Parts: sequence; structure tokens; C-alpha cells
Amino acid sequence: MKVSSTVLNGREWRRLHSRPLMAWTVSRCRKANHDKLRKYFRPGTVKLSNGKERHETWLFQTKDGYTLWKHDWTPIVRHTLIRPEATLYDGNWTYWATRKGQAIGTPNRVAKLLKKQKGRCSWCGQYFTPSDITEVDHVVPRSHGGKDEYKNLQLLHRHCHDDKTALDNWCCIQPLSQSLSTVTTLGKPVIQTL
Repeated sequence: MKVSSTVLNGREWRRLHSRPLMAWTVSRCRKANHDKLRKYFRPGTVKLSNGKERHETWLFQTKDGYTLWKHDWTPIVRHTLIRPEATLYDGNWTYWATRKGQAIGTPNRVAKLLKKQKGRCSWCGQYFTPSDITEVDHVVPRSHGGKDEYKNLQLLHRHCHDDKTALDNWCCIQPLSQSLSTVTTLGKPVIQTL
């Protein structure tokens, strides 16, 4: 069987799984009949990585219940192609910021926030670049009663997150009337709306 192709269909994955096991059973017991094979292969249910259950008639299992993972149980992950005319140096930060949300290795939470914020930092309003370090922040800090929900989350640059956290901590230490008067004397707005 030729496996040099970058894409394999389900039938080829099943063949990849069954061939070594068939060879192993023949080497283990030369004249394999169903009674001997039932010692190693049993019907059962497997919980897949996507949360679904799969019922199989022949599962390779140990006595402890461990199951050998089959190749065709792994979901195929598709990727989005980069536009041919797009380069990192063309200045189209919106495209690259949203692309970063689709990159392999980017957590789901970060990808959703990137899409929600249209590639911009909530604090400074600048576009995220592929080289930026981003952090997830709670709009209302959890120490102030904020919840860990998407409507209370925002994506910030690391340095913007440091500034916001310092301001959150500073405001909770100072009495409210004193902190508001000090903020207005600094001469620059603390939070800008986009």
C-alpha cells in the first residue's frame, strides 16, 4: 500500500490499523480461530476525543480495559489556505490578526476573542501583529466579582494587560473619591472607547 500521499481516506486508515494487528495475531497463535482471537479482540464502546462514542465489534483490548487507538478515529483537521497575494509585509494587519486565530496551536478562547475584537487590542486599539504576545484579560477582574465568561473577557497585548492590571489594583487600593481625583489630575484619559 502506498502511503506517500498527504491525504488519506478512511479505508486506508483502517487498513493501516488492521495489518499490523493481523500480523501480530498470526505470530501469537499460528492457527487463529475466533475463540483464540476473542481473548484479545472484544466488542466494546470507545469514547473518542471529540466526545462521541463509537461502538466497535472487534476492539483490541487488554484485560484492564485499555484499548488500542485506531487511526481512523482521529478526526481530519482542515486548514484555511493563505491568499496568494498576501504577505507579512503588506501591512494588512486585520487579515493576519484574524489568520492568527485560525493557526494551529492558538487556543480556542484566543481565536474567538480575536474574531470578536476584529484583530484589535481593546486597550490601545492597535492591531495585533503575528509577533505580538497576547493575553486574555477579565474586563471586571475576578477578584472584584467578575465571571469567567466570554462577555467578560478581552484580548490585550502583554504590555497593555500590565497597564490595565496595575490600574485595576491601584483603583481597588485607593478610596474611590481619591482615586478619581488623582486620575483626572494625571492629564490623560484612563480608558478610551473605540
